[in-house]
Amino acid sequence: MAKIKVGFGFDVHQLREQHPFVLGGVNLEHHSGAFGHSDADVLLHAICDALLGAANLRDIGYHFSNKDDRWKGISSLILLQHVVVLLKEKGWQIGNIDAMVCLEAPKINPHIPAMQANIAKAAGISEEDISIKATTNEQLGFIGREEGIVAYAVCLIEKEG
Repeated sequence: MAKIKVGFGFDVHQLREQHPFVLGGVNLEHHSGAFGHSDADVLLHAICDALLGAANLRDIGYHFSNKDDRWKGISSLILLQHVVVLLKEKGWQIGNIDAMVCLEAPKINPHIPAMQANIAKAAGISEEDISIKATTNEQLGFIGREEGIVAYAVCLIEKEG
């Protein structure tokens, strides 16, 4: 009998003017971008936390501390690859990923296929098993003022016995 677990991930980063904006491993053209220790890719960070949580492997900060210079400026696609290795070491495989990004701008819909391709390659799963959606915050709060960006993710992992 297969064992199945669900994980939930959340991440938030502030937006800064004239800073690169990376989301789902895609560089977006925008006047501001997410700021953080790595490339500040909130979508991938939420996905990593969902996967780690499902496997009871703590969280992204535990594995990739923002105090560790090895991770400074690193692509979060590499972090996702490391997370997948940790899961495989415990016998887990990814069933699917469902994610939501909350931001006012830029519009990400045209970039979703590229994001799905990046995540599929890094995670070793099919693009059909990755759902990415976006919404605004209706101009409310720090998201509405374009001061920050939030991402949520859920995943399903499974293993035999």
